[in-house]
Amino acid sequence: MLDHILSILIFFPAIAGIFGFAIHKDSIRAYGISVAIIEFALSLWLWFSFDSAVSGMQFMEFAPLVSSFGINYILGVDGISLFIIILASFFTMIGIASLSDMKDVKNMIITLLFLQMTMVGVFAALDAIVFYIFWELSLVPMLYIIGAWGGPLRIYASVKFFLYTFAGSLVMLVGILFMAYFYYQATGVWSFAILEWYRLVLPESFQLWLFAAFFIGFAIKVPMFPFHTWLPYAHGQAPTIGSVILAAILLKMGTYAFIRFSLPMFPDASVFFMFPIAILAIIMIIYTAMVAYAQKDIKQVVAYSSVSHMGVIILGTFALNVEGITGSIFLMIAHGVVSGALFLLVGVIYDRRKTKMMSEFGGLASVMPIYATIFGLMLMASVGMPLTINFVGEFLSLLGFYQQSQILTILAGIAIVVGAIYMLTAYKKMFFGEVTKDENKNLPDVNKREMVALLPLVVITIWLGIYPKPVLEPINNSVESLVQLMHDKATSDEAKKRIPNLNKGVEIINTPAQEVN
Repeated sequence: MLDHILSILIFFPAIAGIFGFAIHKDSIRAYGISVAIIEFALSLWLWFSFDSAVSGMQFMEFAPLVSSFGINYILGVDGISLFIIILASFFTMIGIASLSDMKDVKNMIITLLFLQMTMVGVFAALDAIVFYIFWELSLVPMLYIIGAWGGPLRIYASVKFFLYTFAGSLVMLVGILFMAYFYYQATGVWSFAILEWYRLVLPESFQLWLFAAFFIGFAIKVPMFPFHTWLPYAHGQAPTIGSVILAAILLKMGTYAFIRFSLPMFPDASVFFMFPIAILAIIMIIYTAMVAYAQKDIKQVVAYSSVSHMGVIILGTFALNVEGITGSIFLMIAHGVVSGALFLLVGVIYDRRKTKMMSEFGGLASVMPIYATIFGLMLMASVGMPLTINFVGEFLSLLGFYQQSQILTILAGIAIVVGAIYMLTAYKKMFFGEVTKDENKNLPDVNKREMVALLPLVVITIWLGIYPKPVLEPINNSVESLVQLMHDKATSDEAKKRIPNLNKGVEIINTPAQEVN
């Protein structure tokens, strides 16, 4: 069973979703939670069976699909993708468990199970076409979630989300086809295997164009400034579970893809574009933080805060060294946990008051003390308080980029402080002072169902903030091999200087490089 654990993790939720159509609506919640718990248990089994000392791919699976064109079903997992897969299964379980009463809850649960299939597929795929199929399929369940269960502008938000991300994906597809052609030119055979593509050493001029093609698809997904305008609408109109999955998992597809595709395939182009992307990331941190400060809707504050923190992840990724990339991957996990929790917390108060406007609240700390405590803890984690999960990722990301540019890193660090200002201001408006609205005087505190969803997130936030080694060690080992691969493939003197030589063997590939002229 362990030999096919990744296929099971991908397709078990979808198969369960198909059987879910036959389950009575009164039993569908218990059925969905049971499926999600089994999936999460399988992902933990993957973790426990994973050899942290090995930096290369593990649990690889192969099956031919279109052999004449080198399209194959290839799966694998390393330290870079392992914990994002676990995060996807964890948040699907948390999301289904936290679902409040809504119309057509049966279809919602089935949709979430299909969405889980696509998410795990993206992070496990090692064939570019298989990756692209799961990447595109993930749009459909989220489109349905926003369009069917969203707010008054749900159709506009869902269509904008789909068109933006689909358009970017088409440009990425062009890049994928060119990479396959270049591989054919170098070897005489077609292949869409990502690990085989790592062997290609492309001229810098080719790298620049291909990097740009992949960049558009990935940057829209993140979303990076100025491609971010679809996200506030998607978050603002999506139901709580839609915002949770979007922030915790779907946005990570873009940052993960930068590390899986752009850095190892185009090391010279990555160095060439490093400072422009870093400047965009810093603008992203500052601009969205300022927009968040101006919001009156608490959900929009969290949404723009989410975009701002994704800027730090991008900064760490394009540090192009072990500290920065390791920090960015850890921060992906941290951002998923914290932003997912904050969206759940916004959903808690929305279920009680049917409003997200901060002006409608005030003094909630005296009415809902448990809720206020959990919200405060997650807020502290969001702004990077030491001994919380975000601090570890942000510190490593900034430490990594400090080796490339001290000035830009200081700017980014100062910009992160703005996050503390708008989050603390929002907390003050909602939780401190007198209770001025009669509707707020008897609001019930967090109930058992909500506590079941929130308590594990609190534990993870503190545990990995204090002791991150179990997660950092496997990530670090795989990143070391990735950075060494980038250094070995780099052709320009500037790239050789910017990407450190670790004098470490590369376990990602064990075949000689192929030159493309």
